[in-house]
Amino acid sequence: MSELYPLKFEPLLKEKIWGGNTLAEYYGKDKGKLANIGESWEISAVSDNLSVVSNGFLAGNNIEEIIEVYMGDITGESIYEKFGNEFPLLIKLIEAKEDLSIQVHPDNEMAKKRHSAYGKTEMWYILQSERDSKIYTGFSKPVTREIYQDALAHDTLPSLLNAEHPEPGDTFFTPAGRIHAIGGGVVLAEIQQTSDITYRIYDWGRKDDQGNHRELHTDLALDAIDYNASGKTGIRKDLKKNHPENLVKCEFFEVNAISFDKPVERDYTELDSFVIYICTEGGFRIKWDGNTENVSKGETILIPAVITNVILESDSAAETLEIYINNPKND
Repeated sequence: MSELYPLKFEPLLKEKIWGGNTLAEYYGKDKGKLANIGESWEISAVSDNLSVVSNGFLAGNNIEEIIEVYMGDITGESIYEKFGNEFPLLIKLIEAKEDLSIQVHPDNEMAKKRHSAYGKTEMWYILQSERDSKIYTGFSKPVTREIYQDALAHDTLPSLLNAEHPEPGDTFFTPAGRIHAIGGGVVLAEIQQTSDITYRIYDWGRKDDQGNHRELHTDLALDAIDYNASGKTGIRKDLKKNHPENLVKCEFFEVNAISFDKPVERDYTELDSFVIYICTEGGFRIKWDGNTENVSKGETILIPAVITNVILESDSAAETLEIYINNPKND
């Protein structure tokens, strides 16, 4: 039996010009200490933003330190062989009180060449949305580089974009290269590759407190954009009670949603990966090897790869996202 246990981390909170107070009020993030919280980095291995364990005997150690000691017991053997001490996913909760900038992320090849870093493919799971909120993702139809540049020059870029109205429970998958933005009035969970590289393209004419426009990365974005990435992408799944429903499956991560009001057993024996839960509704208990850990709404918890069997229990209805990297064991 391993000494490892489900790990919680101190949220890394980010004030943003477009942030609000929902993450503090409804998801328990640092109540009253910060204004305009835009992001809560739940699990991060970004070099200058390393998550620190908040529970159990490993409390106070950062994520790199614990992986350095426990290696594949934390991440999974094949994942450790590929990524070493760097945890491969970045998990965030985001509130956009106002529209975020229109942006794009480079893929692995471009990010490695330009920044010696990983690219960023990501997904969003909508937690809250106001009536007129929008998600901007891709173009409404394929465009040419010239059409894009003309729209940018004439301040009409938003007219080229595909805009969708998000509802709680919707999923939006954004591969690297797809132009996108979170609209105002949306709260969501974001699962992405470990990367903090963003090319900001258009910022709605917004200025900061000093009256300055934020930096744009117009030239860097030109070669990163997939001009054919277009059309509707929103995914809505009706969740069956007490059964995982797959939302996204890609080479970088796999994400399921589980809605349950009875105990749910999860067997990860054949999965050579850590598992992450983000509690999106209610609260629940994780049981493993005779132990119990409580998870409340808004909390994120990391199940080390060495823990292969857990039971999720709730006294009432609960919902969680289940995240891992699909690396089936080849025994």
